[in-house]
Amino acid sequence: MKACALWRLPSRILSVALAITAVVSASLLAGTLAASAIAQNTPGVTRDDLVSGLENPTRWLTYSGDYSSKRHSPLADIAPENVHTLVAQWTFQARAMPPSRGWEGTPLVVDGVLYVTGNNNMAWAIDARTGREIWSYRRELPEDLTYGGANLVNRGFGILEDHLFMATLDAHVIALDRSNGEIVWDVPFADYALGHAATVAPLVVKDMVVIGNSGGDYPTRGFIDAYDAATGERRWRFYTIPGPGEPGSETWPNDEAMARGGGATWVTGSYDPELDLIYWGTGNPNPDYYGGDRMGDNLYTASIVALEADTGELAWHFQFTPHDLHDWDANQVPILADLAIDGRERKVVMTANRNGFFYTLDRATGDLLVGRPFTGTEWARDLDENGRPIILNDGIIPPGETEDPEVCVPDLRGGTNFNPPSYDPSRELFFVVARESCAFYVQRLDPVPDRQLFMSGAMRQQPEPATSALRAIDPKTGDIRWETGIGALAMSGVMSTASGVVFAGNQEGDFAAFDGETGERLWSYPTGFHIHGASAVTYLLDGRQYVVIPSGSTLIAFALADW
Repeated sequence: MKACALWRLPSRILSVALAITAVVSASLLAGTLAASAIAQNTPGVTRDDLVSGLENPTRWLTYSGDYSSKRHSPLADIAPENVHTLVAQWTFQARAMPPSRGWEGTPLVVDGVLYVTGNNNMAWAIDARTGREIWSYRRELPEDLTYGGANLVNRGFGILEDHLFMATLDAHVIALDRSNGEIVWDVPFADYALGHAATVAPLVVKDMVVIGNSGGDYPTRGFIDAYDAATGERRWRFYTIPGPGEPGSETWPNDEAMARGGGATWVTGSYDPELDLIYWGTGNPNPDYYGGDRMGDNLYTASIVALEADTGELAWHFQFTPHDLHDWDANQVPILADLAIDGRERKVVMTANRNGFFYTLDRATGDLLVGRPFTGTEWARDLDENGRPIILNDGIIPPGETEDPEVCVPDLRGGTNFNPPSYDPSRELFFVVARESCAFYVQRLDPVPDRQLFMSGAMRQQPEPATSALRAIDPKTGDIRWETGIGALAMSGVMSTASGVVFAGNQEGDFAAFDGETGERLWSYPTGFHIHGASAVTYLLDGRQYVVIPSGSTLIAFALADW
């Protein structure tokens, strides 16, 4: 009903219309005030809460849902037989947030409130019932950002007690009061002018806030940091590029190459409370494409590292792509699970890597258990006994030679990327959005720049193939159980649920539900913007299951229509 037409209504109808409007407005206001009160008065999130993870389905407390990073919810109200009745319940539009590649953050959900970060280090507390804003925060960023000025995204908060933690584009870690969004502490972790930044969602482990840096395409040195959650004091730092004489330094030609070796750590890791180990993926070596002045395997780039939680000391590592020349970093989310492999119970960490291979490793030792391609990559099809790819075609055109469009290997975004996968432990299936692409790479010997991108070459994309599929992988064998095409090269994350419904998106902006047993598409919704790097979250509120997906600069919440 248009407000400008109300005066034309009979007085009795007008009175009823105004009364209904008042009731609806009061209801919405009451809901938002109630959510604000919850944010201020409910108990804080404890260390035990974080260990319990999604055992409480009303909450989503970490970037990946829990420490294992399965992104698998125990909720089952939304099921294959009724998911087709999902309807949008509310939208939240972040009008001041530039869309860039789109909203890549994962909302945290605590007691009826969503806490979410966005581009340019903006952040909000949102009523989980109505989508109404409770408070907002925007960081004042310097105008001379380096890496952070080109990649404006942020992937989410960490939380402990009544503090929210965010890493920033100007290379700080900050704590906010979750009741009002005010700064509690603010600590710099690096010099942004050198190329450092942070886009990662912090992982809170015990009483520490663990983060990684961005900026590996600059001549920087990667690291993982842990900070005291109460004070912001740094507890430890693990450099992903060794120092002179340290273990791993023998895989670099000299100290100069190590000092600018890359290895950024911009995707959130996982944690095993029993083994007390943190698992984190590392980035590409620097420069990205030319390796003539960094001969060797270039540890610990393009690897997963397992770190002692209390000290940051290295327990083990596994390198997926030694001497990477394609920008195929290992900044993918590692998933922890327990599996019976070859008749033996194993504690494993699983990852679908950017190089096109799926890996299952023993998470106590780093031993390779399974390594199989999950894409059609022609770069390599097998691993040797040490887990090194046996390269068939590197797709590289050396400096000065003629470009050859017949050479075809995966593009720089690889077989998958930072977009999170999920794992259903009851079905023992690993779900990932896989990319099939074709490119070749041109190397170039460039001088080392000062505080600028240092790529030393370029990638040349070919038009075919350029497709994506949602794939279900058996982590005990690496076999692909099923796949469903989802269109052009996609960067969506995945979330699975106990009912067998799997949620993912595509580059055309379709948010869809799939049957976890068969891959059948069960439902879809056009969001209006490609879903880039984002995954859905789900939570139970007032006895009703909601599913929320970030898309563009919008959050959209869904629930069953017949609830």
